[in-house]
Amino acid sequence: MTASRGRCVSLPLPAGSVWLLAWIRTPQFRRSKGAGPEPVYNITADRNLTAARMSADDVIKAHVAALREGTERARSAAQTLLNVPYGEGDGEKLDVYVPTSSSIDLPLVIYLHGGYWQFLSKEESGFMAVPLTQKGVVVVAVGYDTAPKGDMDLMVSQVRRSVVSVVQQYSHISGLFLCGHSAGAHLVAMVLSTDWSQYSIAPQIKGAFLISGIYDLLPVLSTYVNEPLKMTEEVAERNSPSQLVPQLKESSAACDIVIAVAQNDSPDFRKQSEDYFKALESSGLKVTFQDVPNTDHFSIIEKFVEGDYHLTQLLLKMMGKS
Repeated sequence: MTASRGRCVSLPLPAGSVWLLAWIRTPQFRRSKGAGPEPVYNITADRNLTAARMSADDVIKAHVAALREGTERARSAAQTLLNVPYGEGDGEKLDVYVPTSSSIDLPLVIYLHGGYWQFLSKEESGFMAVPLTQKGVVVVAVGYDTAPKGDMDLMVSQVRRSVVSVVQQYSHISGLFLCGHSAGAHLVAMVLSTDWSQYSIAPQIKGAFLISGIYDLLPVLSTYVNEPLKMTEEVAERNSPSQLVPQLKESSAACDIVIAVAQNDSPDFRKQSEDYFKALESSGLKVTFQDVPNTDHFSIIEKFVEGDYHLTQLLLKMMGKS
């Protein structure tokens, strides 16, 4: 397959956005930070709508537009390999963004998108290639079957197999790194917690960025988020990274892990990140915590399109490209 320049086409709001609109319309989401009663458990992301006076629909449209615009820029600036299969399923495709550099010994970062396992796709996931390919980094955006088409076990299996496929196809890379946002951070953590003896290869993952993630799925069971996922307690437990720290230590002890959270993430999102960080730290793993100021659950990932963004610079430094 030869590299070609792709073109991003403007699309309507992705299917699956209904759940997200309902999520943003909740009082917990719209309240001013620190005001109002706290729900029993509500894993939601705060977007400060007060200053901008944005409606819930506008928040979603702005977020999707930012990711798509960044992806369109990346597809115009970098060499691309689009819709590369990593499995036999229709949704098992990935997009590769290749620097114009003639060197083949380059670091590679795999990005797993968020969207509560039921929203967004690889079509909005190439945005970070804008600054990274300019620094000689290969970026891979992975597609997976979101709910209701895919269940949690399938999604975890797919992203694991995507990593194996990338390593097999690009064995010449100088280092493999992972990055995921929200549900994608959960999936990255599940990749780090893989028993690779069940696969044909054991990827040597040098570093991972887990951004505003969810690491304990049990609280999700009683929320509307689980309606399309249909997780049982057993499914939630075996797919909760918080339950798999010993396996992560066995499989990814050499991996540098960054757990990042937005200043204006919801309290429950922040607690999930803080608790997971403490669990990894107490196990002796190489992990650091980043509390990113002046960001919310959306902007913390949108800003990766900027070369001077703190987390972009941190990722480049991890890869030796700062």
